[in-house]
Amino acid sequence: MPGVRGRLGSELFLRVAGPDGLKHAERIHLRPGPRWFEAGSPITRVHGDASMFIGGLRALLLQTLHPAAMRGVAEHSDFRHDAWGRLARTSRFIAVTTFGTADDAEQSVAAVRRIHEHIVGTMPDGTPYAATDPHLLGWVHVAEIDSFLRAHTVYGREPLTGADRDTYVAQTAEVARRLGVVDPPTTEAELAATLASYRPELRGTPEARATVGYLLLRPPLPALARAPYAVIAAAAVGLMPRWTRRPLRLPWLPVSERTVVRALGGVATGTIRWAMTPRQQLRERGHVS
Repeated sequence: MPGVRGRLGSELFLRVAGPDGLKHAERIHLRPGPRWFEAGSPITRVHGDASMFIGGLRALLLQTLHPAAMRGVAEHSDFRHDAWGRLARTSRFIAVTTFGTADDAEQSVAAVRRIHEHIVGTMPDGTPYAATDPHLLGWVHVAEIDSFLRAHTVYGREPLTGADRDTYVAQTAEVARRLGVVDPPTTEAELAATLASYRPELRGTPEARATVGYLLLRPPLPALARAPYAVIAAAAVGLMPRWTRRPLRLPWLPVSERTVVRALGGVATGTIRWAMTPRQQLRERGHVS
């Protein structure tokens, strides 16, 4: 069984962190120096949990609903041919800003801001868009944080309760401000209100539906990995708000989602957590050293 766990853990780590992920992980978790966030605080508990697999996919699905965000992805991203590369870069940014040294976190934020400066274009109606737009950055941020928190609530090993939930939102706001988000939400209530404020701008464009179809039905995975991925995808869809289903052509099966899908999602995240346990222990030791 340890051999099976090792192989599964290595495969999961390779997919999420990339071929040089171990080198980056050692630097992130073992390099001495002050961190932005204390070990064991809400942000480290959420971002270090296996529920992030589901939360991350849910965030991608939700983000497609903003036409400008989707246009930027379509025009400036080769996600169909570099999906795992994009995932590795995104997961690395989250890991560095959550667990890495303050110096490394600041460098990572600066690198993302430089990339954003080059992502500009025009919507079909002639309206310009830019990845540096604080309003657009705000949408990407709240879609992510709402997704991570919801996934952790349902599938996390120790879901946050009470004031810890507000603390999590406030901690993520610190990173969002550095990226250029103006006045990000700092409580769970503010997070819900901010998400609701974007509703009039959201819609299911052909680009959004094509991206969702690719993520859910045609992921770049070997045949043996497709069944486990399908469970994670179903769990992510099950956490999507009801109002998103029709625009994105997602199924709405409330009874199955509350029973079968959640049970399978719990098994999937439990398996991921089990498979990744040795690296989780490395993370915890490194972060407190």
